[in-house]
Amino acid sequence: MSIEKPLVHAPVPTLRRLPTYHHYLLRLRDEGRPFVSCTHIAEDLKLYPTQVRKDLAATGIVGKPKIGYAVDELLESIESFLSWNDHHSAFLAGVGGLGSALIGYPGFERYGFDIVAGFDIDAKKVGTVLHGKRILDIDKLPGLAARMHVHIGIIAVPASTAQIIADLMFRGGIRAIWNFAPIGLQVPEGVVVHNEDLAASLAVFLQKHALVAAEQHLGGVQRHVARAVARRS
Repeated sequence: MSIEKPLVHAPVPTLRRLPTYHHYLLRLRDEGRPFVSCTHIAEDLKLYPTQVRKDLAATGIVGKPKIGYAVDELLESIESFLSWNDHHSAFLAGVGGLGSALIGYPGFERYGFDIVAGFDIDAKKVGTVLHGKRILDIDKLPGLAARMHVHIGIIAVPASTAQIIADLMFRGGIRAIWNFAPIGLQVPEGVVVHNEDLAASLAVFLQKHALVAAEQHLGGVQRHVARAVARRS
């Protein structure tokens, strides 16, 4: 098994699938399986083996014929490629329902991601501690970001104030924003923005549910008709 230098770029669908592989591999390691092949991964995750092989190759790892990948090495390769072995500090703006949930999510630690502080305009929240993280006045965000060299910001505020918060983050030197507000942001050149559109995900989910429910209903009607015909014959 050899691990080559990871590729600089990978398609977005590959990046979305790599965490799925990682979760799967953790289960295999817990079960005591030392090796796994693309075929086995594809079968268990209902994917195509060629797609799995291409996705894993993006991390720089090369499997051995008839053996596949060492589970531990494959986990390490994915973690390294996704920068989960590094430490990423972030500031979060908007400590409402969603922001509070993000601050309290313990799984981020597994990926080297640490929300070091939260910021809000609500005087009742400022000065409190939430899940071990201090909640500070939003006006302090730019100065603290600059002094602490925090370059990642999370926006969990209403759409009406999202751009104002983004501008504060830019002033503090933040150059990557995870945006949960349902609005596009105007950002300077060189700033990375990832929009997490919960409404879009919900729309896709509900549409899939409606299609499956309709198919099941249609199948039930067809079975009812078939039984009625059989009884008459």
